[in-house]
Amino acid sequence: MCTKDVQLVFPGAELMASASRIVGAQLLQQQGCGSCLPPCSLNDEDLAAYPGLVNLLMGLTNHMDSSGLSINLAQQMEEARKELRLCRANWLKWEVVHRLLQEALRDLGTGLAPRDRKFLEVLEQQVVVAELKRMLDLGPSLQGTQPSLLGLESSDVLELLPPNQEVEQMRKSLPMELEKRLKSKCLSVLSYYRPESDGAGEIARTAMLGTLAESLAAEKQRLQEAHARHQELVGLLEQQKTAYPQVLLRCLAILKRLAREHRLGAQSELDRLNTQYLEIKCSAMFLKIRLEELNILLETYTPEKVDVHRTMRDTLQAAVSQEEQQLATSCKILSNYETLGPEFEELVKEYARLQAIIENRRWVLTEFNKD
Repeated sequence: MCTKDVQLVFPGAELMASASRIVGAQLLQQQGCGSCLPPCSLNDEDLAAYPGLVNLLMGLTNHMDSSGLSINLAQQMEEARKELRLCRANWLKWEVVHRLLQEALRDLGTGLAPRDRKFLEVLEQQVVVAELKRMLDLGPSLQGTQPSLLGLESSDVLELLPPNQEVEQMRKSLPMELEKRLKSKCLSVLSYYRPESDGAGEIARTAMLGTLAESLAAEKQRLQEAHARHQELVGLLEQQKTAYPQVLLRCLAILKRLAREHRLGAQSELDRLNTQYLEIKCSAMFLKIRLEELNILLETYTPEKVDVHRTMRDTLQAAVSQEEQQLATSCKILSNYETLGPEFEELVKEYARLQAIIENRRWVLTEFNKD
């Protein structure tokens, strides 16, 4: 059966195929926007070649997210990410405090007031003892199976702690010291983020610190969105790079078909017009040559010479005409003689012989008369 017969027997097949192509195009547009399809590289030709693939993709969107994970696994991953963010935020808090303490201890060698020096010395002893205790605490699972470092116990390093009174004073002063150093760090960040704030007063800069976290969070969100947009554009660019050679090949095929159907079809008409143009050009060239010839003749022969040549031509033409008439008359006479037969030829010969004898004797008589 031909294609028309198939279309007549199954009139809904073309509608189903067109509907599949429309749905496939929508899916591709959603994929380009980074929505619910799993990661795949498809084009319109693939969807047209495999119509059932559209239904498969539509079914997968109900069970998979855009990263290719199942819905349940994606939810578990999201919960794990939230827990990781909380743990990371908690760790960053203690890390900030630890780095501030380390920075404060580095100022111990500089010229400080006695009270500040005492505070830093007590703080250093407290930090060192805490570090040693952490190193000596092996945990319940390793106790009794692995010897402690240098045979020391955590209770041995507690003797290095400063007096309780000094520790209490240090703990009372520690929040203020941390707050001062945190404020200094925040002001440094503010100066970097907003350089125009350096000329403002202390109260204005303190007020700016209240909105610094929100500004940084908004800036971070903007950068993340810009990065996501960049990644999306990179993906679209890769898709365009993949589709670009195919589009060029299709354009080349269309150009070849147009050249074959239209240009070659009009070639005969073009050849006819070219032939007509060449004929007209050749005729114009002949006319130009004739014009040049006439100009040369006009420059060579004056009117008097032309009249003389015309007279000579007329005379010669008259002489030629007369000779032609005589020739025709002689030919007519000869033809009449030829009709007499062989006897006439013998008579002619005899006549010629007698004429020769007569001429000879006339010459002889003329010679005798001279003598």
